[in-house]
Amino acid sequence: MKPAALIVFVAMYVLMIIFMKHMKVRTGIVLAAAALFLVTGILPVKDVAGAINWNVLLMMAGTMVLVDFFIDSKMPNRMADIILDRCKNVASVIIAMSLFAGIISAFIDNVATVVMVAPVGLAICKKLKINPVGMILCIAVSSNLQGAATLVGDTTSIMLGAYANMDFTNFFWMNGRLGIFFAVELGCLATIPIMKWLFRKEKQPVEANEKTVVSDYVPTVALVGLVAALIAVSFVPEKPDITNGLICCVFAAVVGVYEFLRSRRADKLLHALASIDFETLLMLFGLFLVIGGVSAVGLIDDAAELIARLGGSNMFLLYTIIVWGSVLISAFVDNIPYVATMLPVIAGITGNLGIEPYLLYFGLLSGATLGGNLTPFGASANIAAGGILRKEGYSVSFKDFARIGIPFTLTAVMVGYIFIWAVWH
Repeated sequence: MKPAALIVFVAMYVLMIIFMKHMKVRTGIVLAAAALFLVTGILPVKDVAGAINWNVLLMMAGTMVLVDFFIDSKMPNRMADIILDRCKNVASVIIAMSLFAGIISAFIDNVATVVMVAPVGLAICKKLKINPVGMILCIAVSSNLQGAATLVGDTTSIMLGAYANMDFTNFFWMNGRLGIFFAVELGCLATIPIMKWLFRKEKQPVEANEKTVVSDYVPTVALVGLVAALIAVSFVPEKPDITNGLICCVFAAVVGVYEFLRSRRADKLLHALASIDFETLLMLFGLFLVIGGVSAVGLIDDAAELIARLGGSNMFLLYTIIVWGSVLISAFVDNIPYVATMLPVIAGITGNLGIEPYLLYFGLLSGATLGGNLTPFGASANIAAGGILRKEGYSVSFKDFARIGIPFTLTAVMVGYIFIWAVWH
């Protein structure tokens, strides 16, 4: 089963890259690979429900509906006016939006962050009459970066906290040392020169000539409430896996009911429901099944064992392999099952060596969280960003993504890699 699963998995990614600009074809490729996994028994039918990350799908659907009301209220345009008033040129606007998304993503899921922040970026690009691809991709990769900054920023961070009995403050200060938060933030600061270089030609001056009037503040209040709710619930232990997704759907439903009662028009509600990007959700659905199959046949376990075997007892070599191996693996494999597999592996290795595991834990989290930025399919946030751009009529090639994702990722990982080793070895 393993050779067959690996061949299908690799072929799927190669074909997705070849047909990067054809969303329907890519979705079909993913669903075909998932169906092949089911037909051949690589992924047992009984494991289908467990392989799918329903939380991400529900979060995306609910947030898309809520964001449609947010866009209709004209608040993204008003926020765009405020940002344009405080930036001197297009390049500084892109950097500001990237950092803004990163700050939010340190406290809520990066998929929700992209869906919430992207409309503001699109509003800015429409005002400036520029291509939004670069800005939206920067928002996505910055969101992925900041997910490792706090205990509540990403599922992998929550997993590490639960496994290692770490609380929220341990990401900032632990055992008398600086935590991973500072590694992530230094990595974030290091990406600013990268973005300045990438967008060095975008020197057009910017200003908001006309001030947008917001027609309805309720969707904005709901979005702020959603962020607060997601942060608050992150501290609740042993909650159902779909908690965040249900919260997003409830907020969307409440605002939908409010808007219907306010306008007495069903068309606004239907428009919001039509805003759900089912094509992107279908692609994610298929990818979850494929990753579930890869995990079921033991390929992820094999990768974890290979990393441990290559590192041996040399701590620097082991740390290096875990960080950069995690980056490479997470560029193609969902980092949640990978991190779940690696945590006990690291605990066993460090237990045998009689040392603390935190150096390797933080290295794992850093590499696995950021690795998704190497490819357009490596993280759900990247797929969501691609779907948003596609709905606006823009296609993203592999080259477009690699131009931003690769230097951004390598820079941030390298800075975090050096910082974590210097502080924790």
